Amino acid sequence: METSPVDVMRLAAQESGRANRLVHRAREARMAGDRMPAAPRAEIGASWDRVLRSGIDPEQSTHSVLLELDEVEHRRRSSTLGEVMPLLSDGLVSIADASQQIMVVTDVEGRVLWRQGNTGILRRADDICLAEGAAWSEEITGTNAIGTALASRAPVQVHSAEHFVRSLHGWTCAAAPVRDPRDGRLMGIVDISGPAATFHPTTLALVGSVARLAESEIRNRHLQSIDRLRSVAAPMLCRLGGRALAVDGNGWLAAVTGMPPVDRLPLPKSVQPGRVWLPSLGMCRVEPLPGGWLVQVADGAMDSPPRRVVLDLSLPRGLAVNVISPVGTWTQRLSPRHAELLYALALHPEGRTASELAEDLFGDPTRTVTVRAEISRLRRHLAEVLAHRPYRFGEGVEVEVIRPEHPGDLLPRSKAPVVVAARRAS
Repeated sequence: METSPVDVMRLAAQESGRANRLVHRAREARMAGDRMPAAPRAEIGASWDRVLRSGIDPEQSTHSVLLELDEVEHRRRSSTLGEVMPLLSDGLVSIADASQQIMVVTDVEGRVLWRQGNTGILRRADDICLAEGAAWSEEITGTNAIGTALASRAPVQVHSAEHFVRSLHGWTCAAAPVRDPRDGRLMGIVDISGPAATFHPTTLALVGSVARLAESEIRNRHLQSIDRLRSVAAPMLCRLGGRALAVDGNGWLAAVTGMPPVDRLPLPKSVQPGRVWLPSLGMCRVEPLPGGWLVQVADGAMDSPPRRVVLDLSLPRGLAVNVISPVGTWTQRLSPRHAELLYALALHPEGRTASELAEDLFGDPTRTVTVRAEISRLRRHLAEVLAHRPYRFGEGVEVEVIRPEHPGDLLPRSKAPVVVAARRAS
């Protein structure tokens, strides 16, 4: 007798129900320290052991202290995963929405940075604190796909009673780590979560495939950025004598002269322009480039810092800063926010505090966290010409601002008080 699709689904549901009851009894026995009637899956058993050692209460809430919105935004911008969010969304969100689930992306600490998907499930997720800024490591929330994937560094699916904390037994989730393809470093977790009734055994394979696609996209973007850096650095290296390299912000090589090439140059965690001791090269002179650093081995006397900066605000879609240094001239494209910041600093050569810049940009002197974060991002490319305490252009740096032909067209979409005042003054 042929079995209908409806019968197949009913049998699958019955099998799933029996499996869930076995897992539930195994969990209860494990909590009590008794012999389990059936062993859980190896990855779940290992997670339960870790969580028990950490002292998590299985009856506790999954609520955690959320990160402030400014901190969430800072982590988003600092994470390479932000670059591939469109790919993750294209690969998972429509499927998650249709299947009554949501996609969640976390950082390496298990903090939720993004979540998208079915609106109703997003509201239900708030009830268990699966929200932006929440903590989902095993040490905080017990066995769950995000935390367990972080702990094991492997894809994992956690269903119903396999969750350590009882309030999650009505949920199912599948998560996979995303690694930096350049060095294997973990960058975060991509996860699909939803009510337990939405469980499907292929979800884990789907999440894993999308995570691999994200890694491939990151690799391609890296190669493209290295090519862009090489196009800027190669002409400079041709004019230099001695040993020199151009590397990206993580030390990956783009160009070299006067010495054998290396795959990667170990850089200090916080690189600053000027003289830097590098164990593999000795004393070096480091200068910022768009997307990286120019590193000259100190074989003799060295140069002075850049002397001139041209802030070009003449075209709303072509905002840029040109830096003239002893070894050449390079251009950095600017976001509207960074253009506003540099314009404010150009108007105040004596310097501005974070509070004063917050007033200049937002009309709110308390928004110093945002200002400091934006200045930090600017200094990745312009540290050689930007000083701090207070924030200002460096000593001896000549600054020129190229404004639009009509002063009223200065950064036309900007609402920053410092810009609005300049337009009105015209």
